[in-house]
Amino acid sequence: MPNDETGLSVDIREDDLRELSAAVLDTLLRDHTTGRNIFWATHDYESLGSMYDYHSEIRPELITGERGMVIRPRVFKSKANQTGRAKDMAEVFTPSWVCNAQNNLIDEAWFGRKDVFNVEDSEKHTWQTIPNRIEFPEGKSWKGYVRATRWEITCGEAPYLVSRYDTTTGAFIPLNERIGLLDRKLRIVGENTVTSAEWLDMAQEAYIHTYGYEWQGDNLLLAREALLWTFIEYYQAKFGKMPLLKSINYIAYIISWNIFQMDGLKGVVPDSCHSLTVVSGGLFEEKTERVIPCLGCEKDDIHHHNGIYCLIRDWPNNKKKIRFIDLIK
Repeated sequence: MPNDETGLSVDIREDDLRELSAAVLDTLLRDHTTGRNIFWATHDYESLGSMYDYHSEIRPELITGERGMVIRPRVFKSKANQTGRAKDMAEVFTPSWVCNAQNNLIDEAWFGRKDVFNVEDSEKHTWQTIPNRIEFPEGKSWKGYVRATRWEITCGEAPYLVSRYDTTTGAFIPLNERIGLLDRKLRIVGENTVTSAEWLDMAQEAYIHTYGYEWQGDNLLLAREALLWTFIEYYQAKFGKMPLLKSINYIAYIISWNIFQMDGLKGVVPDSCHSLTVVSGGLFEEKTERVIPCLGCEKDDIHHHNGIYCLIRDWPNNKKKIRFIDLIK
C-alpha cells in the first residue's frame, strides 16, 4: 500500500488503534444518538457472516486481528466494489486538487484575499504551499479562524476536512502540503502557539468546530480515523513526540460526536424511518390492518420523520445535545 517517505501508511489499521488504546477504538465506533455503535449501512461485507449484515453494529472484533484488513480506504477497494458503491450510494470521491480549490474559495471569502494557504496550478492540478506565517485581516484573529465552524456533508472519508492522502489516487500528502479545512486550522494553531498546553487547547477548539456526516459505516470510521491520526501527526511535527493518551482519547471523543452517521436528506439515523401497522376490529368484528407510513417520508418533510433524529453536541453552549435538524431554519 502507498506510504509516505517516512514509512507512514495511508491505511490506518484498526489493530494499530487497538494497540494504542482499546478505549480509543471503542470511542471511534460509538454512535451517541443511539447509544450503540455505528452500523455497517452497506451490503458490501455480508459475505463475511451475519455480524456483517447491513444493520449490524461495527464491533472491534469484526475489524481487528484476522479481520484486520476488512475495512480499507476506497482507493484500495476493487474496481467492481467502487463502481457498485457509486451506483448504489452515489459514492464519488473528489480529487484533492478539487477539494483544495473549493476550500480556497472558503478561505478567500473569510480572509478577503486569494492565495492564503497555497497557490493553485489549475492546469497541472497541483498547488504550491505558501510557506510564510499566515497574516490575518484587520478585525479578525487566528483564534476566530480556528473557531469558525466548518462542515463536510456526506463526507465519505472526509477529504475536505483532512487530506492525509488523495482519496482517488492513494498518494500520501506530506504534512506541509495538506489542504483540508481542519489541516488549515491546525497549521494556524501550530504557528501561533508555543507550549504543548496552548497547542492542545486550541487544537481541541479546532476539532470542536469541525463537523461532518456520512451514511455508510465503513466510510464514517475511516473519516474518524483520519481526523484522529491527523491530530497525532500535527502534534508530533510540532513537539517531536506522541501526545499523551488522555489527549488522544479526548480528541477521539470530540470526533465521535462531530463526525456522525446520518441520512442527510432526513436528519435521522439511516433507515430508521418505518411504517406502523394498526390492527382494528374486536371479538365480533373482522380484524383489519392499516399501514401508516412515515409522514416525513410521505410528505418529504424533514421535520416529521418517525425515525431516530440524529443528535449533535453544541460544545460552546454548555455542551448541550441538540438535534441536527434544529439547525435548519
